[in-house]
Amino acid sequence: MESILIVVVAFIGYLVAYNTYGRYLSQKVFGLDAGNRTPSHELADGVDYVPTKKQVIFGHHFTSIAGTGPIVGPAIGIIWGWVPALLWIFIGSIFMGAVHDFGALVISLRHKGHTMAEITGMVMNRRMKIMFFIIVFLALLIVIAIFGLVIAVIFHMYPAAVLPVWLQIPIAIVMGRVILKGNVNLTKVTAVAVAAMYGSIALGYNVPLPMPEIAGIPATGVWTILLLVYAYIASTLSVTTLLQPRDFINAWQLMVAMALLVLGVFVAAPTMVAPAFNLSPDGAPPWMPFLFITIACGAISGFHCLVSSGTSSKQVETEPDARFVGYGSMLTEGFLATIVLIACGGGLAMAYTTADGEVLTGSAAFATHYGSWMASSGLASKVAAFVVGAANMISSLGMPQEIAIVLMGVFVASFAGTTLDTATRLQRYVISELAADLRTEALGRRHPATLLAVVTAAGLAFYNGAGGKGALLLWPLFGSMNQLLAGLALIVVSYWLKQQGRNYVVTLLPSLIILVFTSWALTHTLGSLYDSGNLPSLVIGCIALVLQVWLTIEGLALMLQGRGEDTAPATGG
Repeated sequence: MESILIVVVAFIGYLVAYNTYGRYLSQKVFGLDAGNRTPSHELADGVDYVPTKKQVIFGHHFTSIAGTGPIVGPAIGIIWGWVPALLWIFIGSIFMGAVHDFGALVISLRHKGHTMAEITGMVMNRRMKIMFFIIVFLALLIVIAIFGLVIAVIFHMYPAAVLPVWLQIPIAIVMGRVILKGNVNLTKVTAVAVAAMYGSIALGYNVPLPMPEIAGIPATGVWTILLLVYAYIASTLSVTTLLQPRDFINAWQLMVAMALLVLGVFVAAPTMVAPAFNLSPDGAPPWMPFLFITIACGAISGFHCLVSSGTSSKQVETEPDARFVGYGSMLTEGFLATIVLIACGGGLAMAYTTADGEVLTGSAAFATHYGSWMASSGLASKVAAFVVGAANMISSLGMPQEIAIVLMGVFVASFAGTTLDTATRLQRYVISELAADLRTEALGRRHPATLLAVVTAAGLAFYNGAGGKGALLLWPLFGSMNQLLAGLALIVVSYWLKQQGRNYVVTLLPSLIILVFTSWALTHTLGSLYDSGNLPSLVIGCIALVLQVWLTIEGLALMLQGRGEDTAPATGG
């Protein structure tokens, strides 16, 4: 019954938060006004700036910010106990993560759809902007390389998921063309597209596509190359061609999957066999501060500010839509992370097959998978914990276990795919803005900037071998760098709100909390990197720590002095 109670309380809590705290932020803090002209109208170009209905933008925004973060984070964070993980997800998403995403979206709407790095220069100063650019570039570099690998690993583990994921592309393109012609019923078109996507899962189950080794390149390496080529093509197309329709129907596909998971919780009522508290698991880093770094998406994640200020702000039709898109998407992600906790802490215990073929249930199943940090923290291990646990819950509805596993594999790969698309497009924006600042306009054009984004990610992915796993070397730093972005973005939003005479405490307090945890975790990680002799990560980590300290001190100093360079009003732009 614990799992059912968790779902019910979380759902009601998020609903109340959206209609109370979300409304307060919208009306009293950000002062959203339907009369203000948004960048999607002011700068409409049919490629990146496109006025779009909030339901469609929600689909893009939610699938882009979610990725695999709210899956792999809780899937490993539960090792410290499901209670602290659940509390961090619930409280963090309402008062920190959703505020961060919402604030980044609004400040970008008021600054012509610019990214957070560019806005930092407008609001704070040019020096801070350049340092912010460096952090953003490094973070996106890791995201593109690692998410290409994530999808490659899923394709390798679950070859039946390959065909459904790739078939989403032509389905989305056709849907986009139909909608652009106008005079169509969006509900009917969406229903047909989602039905086609779910039909493709049955096709994938019957036609799995395992990737062989090609020219000495392992399957994961081949998939990574293909995915990076796809990311280049997808991120140079108009958002209405692929990004919007794919993310929109992806969102519905994923909502259906979430609904199946919730129904599975009610029917199976899995017992939470994971320990409520386990603050010193074997081989794990200290839960304080690493719980707050490990579970990022689902609670608060700096990557989200890049999506809010990168792609979403260029498509929001009216300012009031920002609450639904920015605040609502993060609460939805928090609810997803809650379901993941239940799948890993309870669903996994319904039936878990070991490498020797033995089927375990109950506490023995959880203890076997989560016996140590080393055993449970690998990429494949995190994905498997959720996929198996979720499939167990869904199979209680009468769906065959094998089909349920394919469904969950597609679920994870689809999330990761939308994040890969968006991250590549965001890196293009970052490179273009930096090129303009450095007066190298040729580099800032759409194709050269995208090519640089993809080539640098490929260089990281393959620098230590053909398997495409190079980004794993820097992965220990990503959690801290990601939360560093969140803290710094909140400082920028706080300073802007203070300039406008608005309540900036609601953004400054979360900023200080997450920056403390980030500094703490990054310092600990640097010690581990030094002991292991991981020199590249150690150097980059030291650079990140210096930038963090500098930006934090300078940002807080500007807050105290009340000086800045921004002129954009809080109630209009």
